[in-house]
Amino acid sequence: MPSDITTEAPRRFDPTRFLKKPDFAVMALLALPLGVALLLPGQLPKSATFVADALFWILPFFVLSIAMAAYAEATGADGLIKGAFEGRAGRATILAALAGALSPFCSCGVIPMIAALMRMGVPLAPIMAFWLASPLMDPTMFMITAGLLGPEFAAYKTFAAFGTGLIGGFGVIALGNRAAFAEPLRVAQAGSCCSTKKGGAAPIAWRFWQEPERVSAFKKNAVGNTFFLGKWLLLAFFIESLMVSYVPADMVAQLVGGGDVLTIALAAFIGMPAYLNGYAALPLISGLIEQGMNPAAGMAFLLGGGVTSIPAMIAVFALAKRQVFAAYLVFALTSAILFGLGYTLFA
Repeated sequence: MPSDITTEAPRRFDPTRFLKKPDFAVMALLALPLGVALLLPGQLPKSATFVADALFWILPFFVLSIAMAAYAEATGADGLIKGAFEGRAGRATILAALAGALSPFCSCGVIPMIAALMRMGVPLAPIMAFWLASPLMDPTMFMITAGLLGPEFAAYKTFAAFGTGLIGGFGVIALGNRAAFAEPLRVAQAGSCCSTKKGGAAPIAWRFWQEPERVSAFKKNAVGNTFFLGKWLLLAFFIESLMVSYVPADMVAQLVGGGDVLTIALAAFIGMPAYLNGYAALPLISGLIEQGMNPAAGMAFLLGGGVTSIPAMIAVFALAKRQVFAAYLVFALTSAILFGLGYTLFA
Protein backbone atom coordinates (compact mmCIF):
# COMPACT_ATOMS: atom_id res chain seq x y z
CA MET A 1 0.00 0.00 0.00
CA PRO A 2 1.55 3.34 -1.00
CA SER A 3 2.66 5.71 1.76
CA ASP A 4 1.14 9.13 2.36
CA ILE A 5 4.06 10.60 4.26
CA THR A 6 3.93 13.72 2.12
CA THR A 7 1.41 15.47 -0.08
CA GLU A 8 4.12 16.96 -2.29
CA ALA A 9 6.48 15.28 -4.72
CA PRO A 10 9.94 15.55 -3.19
CA ARG A 11 12.14 18.10 -4.86
CA ARG A 12 15.46 16.89 -6.18
CA PHE A 13 18.40 18.05 -4.15
CA ASP A 14 20.54 20.22 -6.40
CA PRO A 15 24.00 20.89 -4.93
CA THR A 16 24.71 23.46 -7.68
CA ARG A 17 21.79 25.72 -6.83
CA PHE A 18 24.15 28.02 -4.91
CA LEU A 19 25.32 29.20 -8.35
CA LYS A 20 21.84 30.62 -8.91
CA LYS A 21 21.44 31.91 -5.35
CA PRO A 22 24.73 32.82 -3.63
CA ASP A 23 25.52 30.65 -0.63
CA PHE A 24 27.70 32.40 1.95
CA ALA A 25 29.24 29.21 3.35
CA VAL A 26 30.17 27.84 -0.08
CA MET A 27 31.55 31.19 -1.23
CA ALA A 28 33.62 31.48 1.95
CA LEU A 29 34.92 27.92 1.52
CA LEU A 30 36.17 28.91 -1.92
CA ALA A 31 37.51 32.35 -1.00
CA LEU A 32 39.23 31.65 2.32
CA PRO A 33 41.63 28.90 1.16
CA LEU A 34 42.43 30.96 -1.91
CA GLY A 35 43.21 33.99 0.25
CA VAL A 36 45.36 31.91 2.62
CA ALA A 37 47.21 30.36 -0.33
CA LEU A 38 48.04 33.82 -1.67
CA LEU A 39 48.83 35.59 1.60
CA LEU A 40 49.99 32.76 3.89
CA PRO A 41 51.11 29.92 1.60
CA GLY A 42 52.81 28.03 4.43
CA GLN A 43 49.57 27.94 6.41
CA LEU A 44 47.42 26.18 3.82
CA PRO A 45 48.93 22.69 4.31
CA LYS A 46 48.63 23.12 8.09
CA SER A 47 44.98 24.14 7.79
CA ALA A 48 44.26 21.27 5.42
CA THR A 49 45.77 18.81 7.90
CA PHE A 50 43.85 20.36 10.78
CA VAL A 51 40.54 20.17 8.88
CA ALA A 52 41.19 16.57 7.83
CA ASP A 53 41.95 15.54 11.43
CA ALA A 54 38.85 17.34 12.70
CA LEU A 55 36.66 15.69 10.07
CA PHE A 56 38.12 12.27 10.86
CA TRP A 57 37.33 12.80 14.55
CA ILE A 58 33.77 13.96 14.01
CA LEU A 59 32.83 11.69 11.09
CA PRO A 60 31.36 8.75 13.09
CA PHE A 61 29.11 11.06 15.11
CA PHE A 62 28.16 13.08 12.04
CA VAL A 63 27.19 10.00 10.00
CA LEU A 64 25.29 8.50 12.94
CA SER A 65 23.29 11.68 13.50
CA ILE A 66 22.51 12.18 9.81
CA ALA A 67 21.40 8.55 9.46
CA MET A 68 19.21 8.71 12.58
CA ALA A 69 17.52 11.90 11.39
CA ALA A 70 16.87 10.51 7.92
CA TYR A 71 15.60 7.21 9.33
CA ALA A 72 13.18 8.97 11.68
CA GLU A 73 11.81 11.03 8.80
CA ALA A 74 11.48 8.11 6.41
CA THR A 75 9.80 5.76 8.88
CA GLY A 76 7.54 8.36 10.45
CA ALA A 77 9.09 7.77 13.88
CA ASP A 78 9.79 11.48 14.29
CA GLY A 79 6.19 11.86 15.44
CA LEU A 80 6.75 9.33 18.22
CA ILE A 81 9.89 11.12 19.40
CA LYS A 82 8.10 14.46 19.45
CA GLY A 83 5.16 13.00 21.36
CA ALA A 84 7.46 11.52 24.00
CA PHE A 85 8.63 15.02 24.96
CA GLU A 86 5.34 16.90 24.76
CA GLY A 87 3.55 17.82 27.97
CA ARG A 88 6.45 16.83 30.26
CA ALA A 89 8.85 19.71 29.88
CA GLY A 90 10.40 19.53 33.36
CA ARG A 91 10.92 15.79 33.41
CA ALA A 92 12.10 15.70 29.80
CA THR A 93 14.60 18.48 30.52
CA ILE A 94 16.09 16.61 33.48
CA LEU A 95 16.38 13.38 31.51
CA ALA A 96 17.87 15.20 28.51
CA ALA A 97 20.48 16.92 30.70
CA LEU A 98 21.42 13.59 32.27
CA ALA A 99 21.61 11.87 28.88
CA GLY A 100 23.72 14.73 27.52
CA ALA A 101 26.18 14.53 30.40
CA LEU A 102 26.75 10.84 29.61
CA SER A 103 26.67 10.98 25.79
CA PRO A 104 29.83 10.81 23.65
CA PHE A 105 29.04 13.79 21.40
CA CYS A 106 31.40 16.77 21.17
CA SER A 107 30.21 20.35 20.59
CA CYS A 108 30.28 19.84 16.79
CA GLY A 109 29.25 16.19 16.69
CA VAL A 110 26.04 16.98 18.54
CA ILE A 111 24.89 19.53 15.93
CA PRO A 112 23.34 17.04 13.45
CA MET A 113 21.51 15.37 16.33
CA ILE A 114 20.17 18.74 17.48
CA ALA A 115 19.09 19.57 13.94
CA ALA A 116 17.23 16.27 13.77
CA LEU A 117 15.44 16.88 17.08
CA MET A 118 14.44 20.39 15.99
CA ARG A 119 13.20 19.02 12.67
CA MET A 120 11.05 16.50 14.54
CA GLY A 121 9.39 19.28 16.51
CA VAL A 122 10.83 18.27 19.92
CA PRO A 123 10.37 21.16 22.40
CA LEU A 124 13.42 23.40 22.73
CA ALA A 125 13.82 22.99 26.51
CA PRO A 126 15.02 19.35 26.47
CA ILE A 127 16.91 20.00 23.23
CA MET A 128 18.81 22.86 24.90
CA ALA A 129 19.49 20.72 27.96
CA PHE A 130 21.01 17.92 25.86
CA TRP A 131 22.78 20.41 23.59
CA LEU A 132 24.63 22.15 26.43
CA ALA A 133 25.40 19.09 28.55
CA SER A 134 26.57 16.73 25.84
CA PRO A 135 29.93 18.27 24.84
CA LEU A 136 31.13 18.68 28.43
CA MET A 137 31.50 15.10 29.58
CA ASP A 138 31.38 11.47 28.49
CA PRO A 139 32.78 8.27 30.01
CA THR A 140 36.09 8.44 28.11
CA MET A 141 36.59 12.11 28.91
CA PHE A 142 35.82 11.39 32.57
CA MET A 143 38.64 8.87 32.77
CA ILE A 144 41.13 11.15 31.01
CA THR A 145 40.09 14.13 33.16
CA ALA A 146 40.46 12.07 36.33
CA GLY A 147 43.93 10.95 35.24
CA LEU A 148 45.16 14.43 34.35
CA LEU A 149 43.34 16.66 36.81
CA GLY A 150 42.19 14.31 39.53
CA PRO A 151 38.95 12.44 40.31
CA GLU A 152 37.49 15.40 42.22
CA PHE A 153 37.91 17.68 39.20
CA ALA A 154 36.34 15.05 36.91
CA ALA A 155 33.42 14.45 39.29
CA TYR A 156 32.72 18.17 39.61
CA LYS A 157 32.90 18.67 35.84
CA THR A 158 30.36 15.86 35.39
CA PHE A 159 28.07 17.56 37.90
CA ALA A 160 28.64 20.88 36.09
CA ALA A 161 27.73 19.28 32.74
CA PHE A 162 24.42 18.08 34.17
CA GLY A 163 23.84 21.46 35.84
CA THR A 164 24.62 23.33 32.64
CA GLY A 165 21.99 21.29 30.83
CA LEU A 166 19.46 22.07 33.54
CA ILE A 167 20.22 25.80 33.39
CA GLY A 168 19.73 25.80 29.63
CA GLY A 169 16.58 23.67 29.62
CA PHE A 170 14.80 25.38 32.48
CA GLY A 171 16.05 28.73 31.20
CA VAL A 172 14.12 28.09 27.98
CA ILE A 173 11.05 27.15 30.02
CA ALA A 174 11.37 30.34 32.10
CA LEU A 175 11.56 32.51 28.99
CA GLY A 176 8.12 31.25 27.98
CA ASN A 177 6.46 30.46 24.67
CA ARG A 178 8.43 32.72 22.37
CA ALA A 179 7.87 32.30 18.66
CA ALA A 180 11.54 31.64 17.96
CA PHE A 181 11.61 28.89 20.59
CA ALA A 182 8.57 27.19 19.12
CA GLU A 183 10.18 27.11 15.65
CA PRO A 184 13.92 27.33 16.36
CA LEU A 185 15.25 26.30 12.94
CA ARG A 186 16.25 28.94 10.43
CA VAL A 187 13.94 27.67 7.68
CA ALA A 188 15.40 30.02 5.08
CA GLN A 189 18.78 28.32 5.31
CA ALA A 190 17.73 24.82 6.24
CA GLY A 191 14.68 24.52 4.08
CA SER A 192 16.11 21.84 1.86
CA CYS A 193 16.53 19.44 4.75
CA CYS A 194 14.43 20.80 7.54
CA SER A 195 11.22 22.06 6.00
CA THR A 196 7.97 21.41 7.75
CA LYS A 197 6.24 18.14 6.89
CA LYS A 198 3.01 18.56 5.01
CA GLY A 199 -0.21 16.65 5.33
CA GLY A 200 -1.46 14.37 8.08
CA ALA A 201 0.49 11.84 10.08
CA ALA A 202 1.41 8.67 8.25
CA PRO A 203 1.63 5.17 9.71
CA ILE A 204 5.08 4.17 10.91
CA ALA A 205 6.99 1.85 8.59
CA TRP A 206 10.18 0.66 10.26
CA ARG A 207 11.23 -1.11 7.03
CA PHE A 208 10.99 2.06 5.02
CA TRP A 209 13.13 0.65 2.17
CA GLN A 210 10.11 -1.35 1.03
CA GLU A 211 8.33 1.85 -0.08
CA PRO A 212 9.89 4.00 -2.84
CA GLU A 213 8.45 7.26 -1.47
CA ARG A 214 10.01 6.66 1.94
CA VAL A 215 13.34 5.73 0.37
CA SER A 216 13.19 9.01 -1.53
CA ALA A 217 12.46 10.88 1.70
CA PHE A 218 15.42 9.18 3.40
CA LYS A 219 17.80 10.14 0.59
CA LYS A 220 16.53 13.69 0.40
CA ASN A 221 16.88 14.21 4.15
CA ALA A 222 20.33 12.61 4.39
CA VAL A 223 21.80 14.45 1.40
CA GLY A 224 20.23 17.77 2.36
CA ASN A 225 21.43 17.60 5.97
CA THR A 226 24.90 16.48 4.92
CA PHE A 227 25.29 19.37 2.50
CA PHE A 228 23.84 22.01 4.80
CA LEU A 229 25.66 21.02 8.01
CA GLY A 230 28.79 19.77 6.26
CA LYS A 231 29.57 23.06 4.51
CA TRP A 232 29.28 25.03 7.76
CA LEU A 233 31.43 22.59 9.71
CA LEU A 234 34.09 22.66 6.98
CA LEU A 235 34.13 26.44 7.11
CA ALA A 236 34.23 26.40 10.91
CA PHE A 237 37.14 23.95 11.07
CA PHE A 238 39.11 26.01 8.56
CA ILE A 239 38.58 29.19 10.59
CA GLU A 240 39.53 27.31 13.76
CA SER A 241 42.76 26.15 12.12
CA LEU A 242 43.76 29.78 11.57
CA MET A 243 42.90 30.70 15.14
CA VAL A 244 44.90 27.78 16.55
CA SER A 245 47.93 28.79 14.47
CA TYR A 246 47.90 32.48 15.31
CA VAL A 247 46.20 32.60 18.73
CA PRO A 248 47.76 29.80 20.79
CA ALA A 249 45.39 28.47 23.43
CA ASP A 250 48.11 28.29 26.09
CA MET A 251 48.79 32.00 25.70
CA VAL A 252 45.08 32.73 26.10
CA ALA A 253 44.77 30.50 29.16
CA GLN A 254 47.78 32.14 30.83
CA LEU A 255 45.95 35.46 30.68
CA VAL A 256 43.25 34.12 32.97
CA GLY A 257 45.24 32.28 35.61
CA GLY A 258 43.84 34.00 38.70
CA GLY A 259 41.10 32.85 41.05
CA ASP A 260 39.05 35.98 41.71
CA VAL A 261 35.51 36.44 40.42
CA LEU A 262 36.52 38.72 37.55
CA THR A 263 39.27 36.38 36.35
CA ILE A 264 37.00 33.32 36.48
CA ALA A 265 34.35 35.19 34.48
CA LEU A 266 37.03 36.26 32.01
CA ALA A 267 38.26 32.66 31.73
CA ALA A 268 34.75 31.50 30.83
CA PHE A 269 34.30 34.33 28.33
CA ILE A 270 37.67 33.82 26.61
CA GLY A 271 37.31 30.04 26.69
CA MET A 272 34.21 30.23 24.51
CA PRO A 273 35.99 31.11 21.24
CA ALA A 274 39.55 30.11 22.20
CA TYR A 275 38.83 26.50 23.11
CA LEU A 276 40.05 23.57 20.98
CA ASN A 277 38.21 20.42 22.07
CA GLY A 278 37.61 18.50 25.26
CA TYR A 279 40.57 16.17 24.86
CA ALA A 280 43.14 18.64 23.51
CA ALA A 281 42.35 21.18 26.23
CA LEU A 282 42.79 18.80 29.17
CA PRO A 283 46.60 18.45 29.06
CA LEU A 284 46.85 22.20 28.39
CA ILE A 285 44.85 23.08 31.50
CA SER A 286 46.61 20.39 33.53
CA GLY A 287 49.99 21.88 32.69
CA LEU A 288 48.86 25.42 33.45
CA ILE A 289 47.41 24.39 36.81
CA GLU A 290 50.72 22.76 37.68
CA GLN A 291 52.37 26.09 36.84
CA GLY A 292 50.06 27.97 39.20
CA MET A 293 46.82 28.58 37.29
CA ASN A 294 43.83 28.58 39.63
CA PRO A 295 41.81 25.35 39.11
CA ALA A 296 38.53 27.30 39.24
CA ALA A 297 39.65 29.41 36.27
CA GLY A 298 40.62 26.20 34.48
CA MET A 299 37.18 24.76 35.18
CA ALA A 300 35.47 27.89 33.83
CA PHE A 301 37.69 27.82 30.74
CA LEU A 302 36.84 24.16 30.04
CA LEU A 303 33.11 24.64 30.63
CA GLY A 304 32.81 27.78 28.52
CA GLY A 305 34.82 26.44 25.61
CA GLY A 306 33.44 22.91 25.76
CA VAL A 307 30.02 24.05 24.60
CA THR A 308 30.88 27.01 22.40
CA SER A 309 34.02 26.35 20.38
CA ILE A 310 34.40 28.30 17.14
CA PRO A 311 33.07 25.44 14.94
CA ALA A 312 30.11 24.87 17.25
CA MET A 313 29.17 28.57 17.30
CA ILE A 314 29.34 28.89 13.52
CA ALA A 315 27.24 25.76 13.03
CA VAL A 316 24.64 26.89 15.59
CA PHE A 317 24.53 30.37 14.06
CA ALA A 318 23.76 28.82 10.68
CA LEU A 319 21.26 26.31 12.05
CA ALA A 320 19.14 28.16 14.62
CA LYS A 321 17.30 31.45 14.75
CA ARG A 322 19.09 34.42 16.26
CA GLN A 323 17.16 34.34 19.55
CA VAL A 324 17.99 30.65 20.01
CA PHE A 325 21.64 31.29 19.21
CA ALA A 326 21.75 34.14 21.72
CA ALA A 327 20.11 31.98 24.40
CA TYR A 328 22.60 29.19 23.72
CA LEU A 329 25.53 31.57 24.27
CA VAL A 330 24.04 33.19 27.37
CA PHE A 331 23.22 29.87 29.03
CA ALA A 332 26.69 28.50 28.24
CA LEU A 333 28.52 31.57 29.56
CA THR A 334 26.34 31.87 32.66
CA SER A 335 26.82 28.21 33.52
CA ALA A 336 30.59 28.36 33.01
CA ILE A 337 30.89 31.33 35.36
CA LEU A 338 28.58 29.88 38.02
CA PHE A 339 30.19 26.46 38.09
CA GLY A 340 33.66 27.98 37.84
CA LEU A 341 32.92 30.05 40.95
CA GLY A 342 31.34 27.01 42.56
CA TYR A 343 34.54 25.06 42.14
CA THR A 344 36.32 27.48 44.46
CA LEU A 345 34.05 26.12 47.21
CA PHE A 346 34.26 22.50 46.10
CA ALA A 347 38.04 22.31 45.69
